Amino acid sequence: MRVLFVSNGHGEDSMAAQIARRLPTPVEADAYPTLGAGRAYEGVCPVVGPRAQLATQGERMFRGSHVQDIPTARPGAAWRAIRFMRNARQRYDRIVVLGDMVGVALCWLAGAPIAVYVDVFKYGQAHRYSLIERWMIRRAVRTVFNRDDVLAGQLRAAGIDARSAGNIMMDTIERGDYDPAPKRAHELVLVILPGSRAVASRQFAIQADAVRVLPLDLMPDVFVALAPGIEPEMLAEAAGLHWHPPTSEKGADLGRLVGGELVFHLARGSLGNLLETADVVLSLAGTATWQAIGLGKPVVSTLSAPTRRKRLRDEAALTGPARQVCSADPEEVAGALTTLLSDPGERARRGAIGRRQMGSPGAIDAIIAELA
Repeated sequence: MRVLFVSNGHGEDSMAAQIARRLPTPVEADAYPTLGAGRAYEGVCPVVGPRAQLATQGERMFRGSHVQDIPTARPGAAWRAIRFMRNARQRYDRIVVLGDMVGVALCWLAGAPIAVYVDVFKYGQAHRYSLIERWMIRRAVRTVFNRDDVLAGQLRAAGIDARSAGNIMMDTIERGDYDPAPKRAHELVLVILPGSRAVASRQFAIQADAVRVLPLDLMPDVFVALAPGIEPEMLAEAAGLHWHPPTSEKGADLGRLVGGELVFHLARGSLGNLLETADVVLSLAGTATWQAIGLGKPVVSTLSAPTRRKRLRDEAALTGPARQVCSADPEEVAGALTTLLSDPGERARRGAIGRRQMGSPGAIDAIIAELA
């Protein structure tokens, strides 16, 4: 059996790659990351299809993001994607779409039936499927996996086979060969997630400045999880730090960023290893943020541009106090971190809320069973 995974964004790519990695041996998988290089699939399965490169890399958190993408959108990109999916109908036994409705719309336009659609965007506390979305899903998709039963129930009421077997984000947290313990020197641990898009360097500069002004008696060990394509030199230059490469070129360890008394330990492909030891997480929005919240880690997030208020309201409805959103002001961010680092009870309270809101794992086994 040949399976094609269609995803649109680094977080979606990484989750689809984890599913592909766990497929039984007789199944052959290819990946079509519609946006970006699809680095999450490296070493997992071949990457196929025409891919778009946009200025915002698909980030829709900020107002005007669609307008920013217009100058960088290649003419005919949509038609090339549709043509590829039309050809894919004959080459693959199953098509799996993971992400938002973009992949569903692409397959519907191409007449490519979707065996499994894993909706990782919507959640019942803030979203409902529109009439046109339900109409399109009913015609393009055989089975939908939702993050919660509220959304699945809405689709079932429309005559669609929809299930809520768990939160796929919690099944697909990437773990690697990295042990934070030997690098520990303080009581607490702060994990920084700069993000996976072009704004990562700018965001990290703000995050690093926030760490600089933390009270000395609360200074934690700081670990930074780097997404594919985000290099240590980029972060070092943006934050005015010096990069000390690791002694070994193999493994997930990417060395340290150092500035005075500050040390930032860098790792790639080991998000789960870092989050398991974290007391607090400092992040942008994105899949890794939701995974941190689902593991019971209180999160402080930074914003650096005018943000869509509806998006903020929707996310607040999901996370509640498990995630605190700050402006791009290092002093404000440091204040939020100080509150959490100094109060274990508050960390536990917010973490418990996040774990409950994000839901449990289990979806990946149900998805693989449905494909097989």
